[in-house]
Amino acid sequence: MPAPPPSRRRFLAAAALPLLIGALGACGYGSQRQDTTGKVRAAGEKTDGLDSVKIGYFPNLTHATALVGDHEGIIQRELGGTKVESTTFNAGPSEIEALNAGSIDIGWIGPSPAINGYVKTHGTGLRIISGSASGGVKLVVNPEKITSLDDVKGKKIATPQKGNTQDVAFLNWIAQRGWKVDPRSGKGDVSVVRTDNKVTPDAFKSGSVDGAWVPEPTASRLVADGGKVLLDESALWPDRKFVITNVIVSQKFLARHPDAVEAVLRGSVKTNAWIRANPAKARASANAALGALAGKGLPPEILDPAWQSIRVTDDPLASTLDAEARHAVKAGLLSEPDLRGIYDLRLLNKVLRAENRPAVDAAGLGER
Repeated sequence: MPAPPPSRRRFLAAAALPLLIGALGACGYGSQRQDTTGKVRAAGEKTDGLDSVKIGYFPNLTHATALVGDHEGIIQRELGGTKVESTTFNAGPSEIEALNAGSIDIGWIGPSPAINGYVKTHGTGLRIISGSASGGVKLVVNPEKITSLDDVKGKKIATPQKGNTQDVAFLNWIAQRGWKVDPRSGKGDVSVVRTDNKVTPDAFKSGSVDGAWVPEPTASRLVADGGKVLLDESALWPDRKFVITNVIVSQKFLARHPDAVEAVLRGSVKTNAWIRANPAKARASANAALGALAGKGLPPEILDPAWQSIRVTDDPLASTLDAEARHAVKAGLLSEPDLRGIYDLRLLNKVLRAENRPAVDAAGLGER
């Protein structure tokens, strides 16, 4: 699925990717504020004179950079005397709302909510400032009902929510096979059943769905329950790479506190380097962070295969985000958006140059 150069696009707000707001948590926006004192405490000179920088992410392995960087104190070290205050979210729209409200400054998030957050504010709300992760999405099926890709036709397949990143990818895959599905209702040659990832394993075990196009670790949970991986989404992309998690920042915060943003990006880049150099320790760290957030970590039969399918990356893989936006337009879930300016990679490339690493590009989406 090569991504052609992005064209000039108009955004119609009414047809943007739907916002499905999660139930309100203790801190609002379906979120939970975390105690980040952890192993490393804020010490030394404050960055940009700030008492704190508020970050947000999901308690999910596809957010490994934030999980590990926060848990190991790598991000905190880069901020010195400015304390990292972290909040976790269960849904992208909730995190976007928190960013727009100033409840967080910087967040780790998937491509669809990042696109939606950008276009709903007509390009004034956020910027994508780095990549974070690629991969980690699979089509897992009941092998007693589905033994080939052709068998998916006529079956009930779960996706996390209407218009989310995996839902759009599955609808695009269905269309490529020549099958018809109404994107709003999910009805057609395949029944697309929008189901929260927390509920999908029970729906799979009960037979309410025959399979699911889902991110990790839900995919590996289904495999542990007797499912079979029929397709890894990475096989559909050039070089098997596609963005699953970005780093975003409030444009107001970026303008007022570039040094703080740069410090967080240094922490993100150093975290990814540490993960690549220490895969076993990083996996254990991510699971310990999940355990602290959710009360328990993942068992090895779920953790190990899930971790292996995710690749951390500083490159935002901008051409694949553009392709995902075009897939949403093709599916009828998004009107043609103007994504020019969604990326600002200047600080990331400054950090990468300091590490003697090559610069990354925005695939033509860095200027408005």
